[in-house]
Amino acid sequence: MLDAAGVSGLEVVSLDDVPAFDEAPETGATFEENALAKARDAFAATGLPAVADDSGLEVAALNGMPGVLSARWAGRHGEDVANYELLLAQLRDVPDERRAAAFVSACALVYGSGPDDHAVVRGQWPGVIARAPRGEGGFGYDPVFVPEGESRSAAQLSPTEKDAVSHRGRALTLLLPALRALAG
Repeated sequence: MLDAAGVSGLEVVSLDDVPAFDEAPETGATFEENALAKARDAFAATGLPAVADDSGLEVAALNGMPGVLSARWAGRHGEDVANYELLLAQLRDVPDERRAAAFVSACALVYGSGPDDHAVVRGQWPGVIARAPRGEGGFGYDPVFVPEGESRSAAQLSPTEKDAVSHRGRALTLLLPALRALAG
């Protein structure tokens, strides 16, 4: 993404490239709070500028839930099928015109230890919740999320199609000015 945007002067490393460190539990009330906490943990442990994200699904008929609880909506972290089956059960009687939802990604960049040495952005991918899962690709709520303007679920999109329009891609695009400034 940095190459495509013409941003140079930054070397991207992953968590696999740095010594392991403990991450605090995700206790924030918002995606932004959780992303910022993760990026601060990474910066504190490595001394390197760090980008972190927190993401999930917000459903209008459920007042924005599952929200930050998306990965553990059914009770245990990462049980994708149980999570979307619970969501579908909760929306069973909700008419199609009230099934609006959005995938959300908050991305945080922390580049210092001062209170203002960070940037946080939010990307959203609007759509609706289908009545039944469709598709084999993706993960999480992808089989039940139909992006705005699409007839296919996110699980039916190719990885390239999904990356071009997803909430993470949108958030990272919004983070580009801060990354350009960091690159000098």
